[in-house]
Amino acid sequence: MVKIASWNINSVRLRIDQVARFVDEHEPDVLCLQEIKTLEKNFPHEAFETLGYTYRAVHGQKGYHGVATVSRIPFRDFSKHDWQDNGEARHIGVELLGRGQGLILENVYIPAGGDVPDRQVNPKFGQKLDFLDRMTRWAGEIERPTLLVGDFNVAPLECDVYDHRALLKVVSHTPIEVEALSRLRDAHGWVDLGRHFIPPPGRNYSWWSYRSYWRQKDHGRRLDHMWASPELVAQAKAHTFVEDTRRWEKPSDHVPLVTEFDL
Repeated sequence: MVKIASWNINSVRLRIDQVARFVDEHEPDVLCLQEIKTLEKNFPHEAFETLGYTYRAVHGQKGYHGVATVSRIPFRDFSKHDWQDNGEARHIGVELLGRGQGLILENVYIPAGGDVPDRQVNPKFGQKLDFLDRMTRWAGEIERPTLLVGDFNVAPLECDVYDHRALLKVVSHTPIEVEALSRLRDAHGWVDLGRHFIPPPGRNYSWWSYRSYWRQKDHGRRLDHMWASPELVAQAKAHTFVEDTRRWEKPSDHVPLVTEFDL
């Protein structure tokens, strides 16, 4: 079995102790991180080496965004995309070389899109939609078994948010974003593993705002995803979201997703 995890860590240096606790408890072979908020030279390489993650691919920038994939399984760098052509570090891909040899693992942090769902008023929203469109064209040309993971910043289904009607005009759940994400899904025939293993209307939120008392109100959204190429789905054996991490001291606002594969 190969266990692959994905987590928007919201600053890897600030939360390296939480990462250590998570990998000690869940032992992922590969960990994909988003929003690492650091340059590659300042990434906590030594800490990950100590944890056994000898192989690391980092696409970072100072203070914002950034993605990294760390692994106990050998891999080679495969892709590094700048979907907005603005220098933001939001996508890195690797090819596994050991167990699961040949599997492509693409790790992406899609922009949040600001607060107003109108590209004329809010350029960030337009950038998000354009980002998804460029990824859609890319996905249509994928020919190898691929796992696409990360913080997509879109909760696509009605049951992916705590109140569908209340959030229809809130960025992350608007119809235009859901349609854009659907086009990305259909371009490659991706299978949403979160809903493959936890069918609607099963609860599997991955994000709760710092602004609300999340444990009492449970105002969550499913913004984080793991999507598999159709030919890879049969090898996926289990999928979980690790909600306990949201209860830890000074947590990330996202929780990890973990999928086990028979590779």
